[in-house]
Amino acid sequence: MTKSRYADDDLLSLSGIQHFRFCKRQWALIHIERQWIENLRTQEGKFVHELTDDPYFHESRGNFIITRAVPMVSYSLGLYGVADIVEFTRSEKGVPIPDLEGFWLIKPVEYKRGKPKIDERDEVQLCAQVICLEEMFGIRINEADFFYHEVRRRQSIPISQGLRTLVKTLADDMHDVFKKGITPKAEVGKRCYLCSLSDVCVPKLTKKKTSVRKYIGNHVGEACIRD
Repeated sequence: MTKSRYADDDLLSLSGIQHFRFCKRQWALIHIERQWIENLRTQEGKFVHELTDDPYFHESRGNFIITRAVPMVSYSLGLYGVADIVEFTRSEKGVPIPDLEGFWLIKPVEYKRGKPKIDERDEVQLCAQVICLEEMFGIRINEADFFYHEVRRRQSIPISQGLRTLVKTLADDMHDVFKKGITPKAEVGKRCYLCSLSDVCVPKLTKKKTSVRKYIGNHVGEACIRD
């Protein structure tokens, strides 16, 4: 059984690990400073997830069961969240599940608005869900699925040891940044143009060597001279 490292009061949002992998500053603006701005991409993502956000949905097809909006938690990662869909398939290779007869294999399915990314930001979120389910049911899950709304197909990914290690590292870093309560400086790049928080973040300003106070003071001084 996995040893607990975090208490209930320490838990952070599991969905945030995707933001953290994409940009630590974006994650901090959302989860530490509580700032959020909607754009077309976030609205589309919200619509896609609303299709699966029914915690009372339960569909049974013989040896196959689909459940939606499944609460989950990992005390080794210190993360909690909700899986879009968790599928249960009857199999002698599976494990017993409360209130179900027989043995079952378990797989989370995460819905995404776009298409597969070139980095691991989607994969770390799905892997974190896998680790939650493994701790909750005492099992091992070797693969999980995405459904990308833009390409309209499933994509199965292996839950490798390398991916698990990355998720653990990211989760520990999230807790460290959250505990310090300091929003990291921006790492300016092409991704900044895709971020809904670019106007709040002001990424280029955070890279200046002068302090914000000095930067503002200089501009105030210039305004006084002009007046």
